[in-house]
Amino acid sequence: MNSFPKQNKLCGKERIAQLYKNGHRFIAWPLRVTWAQAEENTQILVWAPKSLFKHAVQRNRLRRLIREAYRLNQKILLTNSEPQVTNRKFLIAFNYIDKEEQPYPVIERAVCKALKKINGK
Repeated sequence: MNSFPKQNKLCGKERIAQLYKNGHRFIAWPLRVTWAQAEENTQILVWAPKSLFKHAVQRNRLRRLIREAYRLNQKILLTNSEPQVTNRKFLIAFNYIDKEEQPYPVIERAVCKALKKINGK
């Protein structure tokens, strides 16, 4: 349940471009979230920009924190208040937009807020 296998990672230039072109966007500070409905498994993309974080160590740490927050809270997408809607699937991109590294609790709160907002749509 709390795993993050390869099939949950969004990859492929065409799929990513399609997500950014047709997806819905909102901000859950310090993240900009882009999401769209999917036919297959729920997949996520995590991005920390090189323009804000010059060192790969910083970018890798931020991506790891976001993935961990998603992995621990992905059950939010599975629970739904409408019983007739089951097994909803999404493509989600988490873009880190703050200029400074935030601690894990801030990132986890933002991921939870984003997942709840996506699930509520």
